[in-house]
Amino acid sequence: MNPAVLLVNLGSPDSPSVPDVRRYLNEFLMDPRVIDVPWLLRRWIVGMILIRRPKQSAHAYQTIWTPEGSPLIVISRNVQKKLRERLGLPVELAMRYQNPSIPDTIHRMARQGIDRVHLIPLFPHYAMSSYETAVVRVQEVVARQAPHIRLTVEPPYPDHPDYIRALIESARPWLEKGFDHLLFSFHGVPERQIRKTDPTRSHCLIHPDCCHVPSPAHATCYRHQCFRTAELFAQQVGLPKDRWSVAFQSRLGRDPWLRPYTDEEIARLARSGIQRLLVICPAFVSDCLETLEEIGIRGRETFLEAGGREYAQIPCLNEHPLWIEALERMARRGLADALQNPQSSSDPGPVPTVTPVTPS
Repeated sequence: MNPAVLLVNLGSPDSPSVPDVRRYLNEFLMDPRVIDVPWLLRRWIVGMILIRRPKQSAHAYQTIWTPEGSPLIVISRNVQKKLRERLGLPVELAMRYQNPSIPDTIHRMARQGIDRVHLIPLFPHYAMSSYETAVVRVQEVVARQAPHIRLTVEPPYPDHPDYIRALIESARPWLEKGFDHLLFSFHGVPERQIRKTDPTRSHCLIHPDCCHVPSPAHATCYRHQCFRTAELFAQQVGLPKDRWSVAFQSRLGRDPWLRPYTDEEIARLARSGIQRLLVICPAFVSDCLETLEEIGIRGRETFLEAGGREYAQIPCLNEHPLWIEALERMARRGLADALQNPQSSSDPGPVPTVTPVTPS
């Protein structure tokens, strides 16, 4: 057996130039699990977005770009290196969109003679536009390019003790500085996608207080899993319910997305008298445009303009030692399972059932 670990993150433009940002946005937004409408309508929507959005996004990327490149790519590569050193095994990195691409990475692994791979999506919470699309893409590429590879997949880990512990310890220096309120800002998704990933078709956003009433739907419910992470974090640090809240950022278009919206919640908190606001983004394990620019820069401006006084953003897990340790444990357990359960590459393993979407 020749085992390896594959980490998959979202991705980034190759540079903050308008052409590279346009190329990235086109690939990202044309994914039928991101904009989940029929192909012709999706092509029209994306075409309209690509008229102006690349220039705006390129400017935003320029504000957070480093001499080494995209923060998300640089951090992910550092995590890859540290995990490889701890495991003593091959650890590869791929991005769902752009580079390093999943096909190129799988091709390289196959050429190295790797025959067992444990996939760890760098998305703690199940969403069709992040976790699900990454898993499905890897499965498709493995089945086509390297069917001899036996693939196991790390399940979503929104309440995994190692993940929660790493979140808390990475946030502790900021928690100890003092604050009035802690805002958990998760990436938003359209409400229709929450309903689509509900296998019962009768619970999510239908049942009163659906996220806190036990249901099989929770295995693939992004909203429930976000609240679960926030609640465990708050409980374990002893934070009273009136000192924290949850919001969702980065909405696109006019359809209803998960509420409350982060930008509106930041302004509301300032207007309600909160003077010292602390923001954490647990859905992102690596700092990126959405955390550094949207939350770190624009969020701060929104809070101060609404009357707040002190604003701080807790960095993502990035390369925190406890996060690397958590990944190591996931990898070792996953590879051990692969040895004991020689399943085929087409078997998703311990991943919740993937929701079908309209073919592209």
